[in-house]
Amino acid sequence: MTSGQRSVGLVHDYLLVMRGAERTFAAIADHWPAAPIYTLLYDPAGTGHRFDGRTVRTSYLQRLRVRQAGFRRLLPLFPRAAERLPVGEHDVVISSSSAFAHGVRPGPEAVHICYCYTPFRYAWHERERALAEAPRVVRPALRRNLGRIRRWDLDASRRVTHYVAISELTRARIERYWGRTDVTVVHPPVQVERFAIGKPEDFFLIVTELVPHKRVDLALEAASRVGARVRVVGTGPHHERLARLYERRGAEFLGRVSDTVLADLYARARALIVPNVEEFGIAAVEVQAAGRPVLAADAGGARETVVDGETGVLVPSGSVDALAEAMSQTDFDRFSPARARENAARFSTEVFQRKLGVAVTRAGD
Repeated sequence: MTSGQRSVGLVHDYLLVMRGAERTFAAIADHWPAAPIYTLLYDPAGTGHRFDGRTVRTSYLQRLRVRQAGFRRLLPLFPRAAERLPVGEHDVVISSSSAFAHGVRPGPEAVHICYCYTPFRYAWHERERALAEAPRVVRPALRRNLGRIRRWDLDASRRVTHYVAISELTRARIERYWGRTDVTVVHPPVQVERFAIGKPEDFFLIVTELVPHKRVDLALEAASRVGARVRVVGTGPHHERLARLYERRGAEFLGRVSDTVLADLYARARALIVPNVEEFGIAAVEVQAAGRPVLAADAGGARETVVDGETGVLVPSGSVDALAEAMSQTDFDRFSPARARENAARFSTEVFQRKLGVAVTRAGD
């Protein structure tokens, strides 16, 4: 019996803004338009009312009225809240998870497929960084809490029927941290039709959340060294610090922008800079859909989305010197806009929905 003949429930960690994971989840929701949506926290305005008209059921934490700026304070409460999301009525549960959504508890006969962006980074590969960046006085409590979350996370992973990873890097992490080897890779979707080729100008672009693991400081320091102009789209906890350090050195911080403005920025940028190791990196595909190349760390998702030398340049990860050299020495106008757009088409929404549908059907057989 296929998922189309069964009761399907959809789960996402939190629906507070519309970034890459939320856009991916929106494509999942579009593919199962009758399925109710479950999430820990929901902000219709923050998500641009993208899920208006859908049944959205939230956890008991919703009554706290927490939004994007403050949701991280609820970290200790999320595991239990995820387990109590009422998904037990469904034959098929499809979770979209980079943290807690994979920990829901479907009925004993249900099939649970998790589309996984990464195992929760602060419990696993970013744990030591999270501790180092926390105030010293709270580190012992945070260490204990992350240890509890790690144990819960491992237990939750054993209840999932099948994992679908967004990239080879995520697949490897699922195997390393959870011991799951039965993992399918389906790359996330990009609405390539939203973008058009334009005329490039003399600025680099960064599109990301301004949080430590995105390593935006590497790109801004490299740009400062070579006198390159950079425009930064996104906000986050490190916005104020980065702006204070780099605005006077040629960086322009635009905050969040509309889809229309972002598409225009992509088309006019010399290149998009992706300084960190991304699990996938939707922005790198979006800019190629607009005909522009990518300058990225040679690791993670960039190896799957960028054709080095044809649609962008890959440089050693974590190196300011390598980024600076590439920014100053590469002729980014030599890259073919048509070739970049052709490469981006491999990650269209239609391709994604078809491949994920096949994975869900196979898991339920």
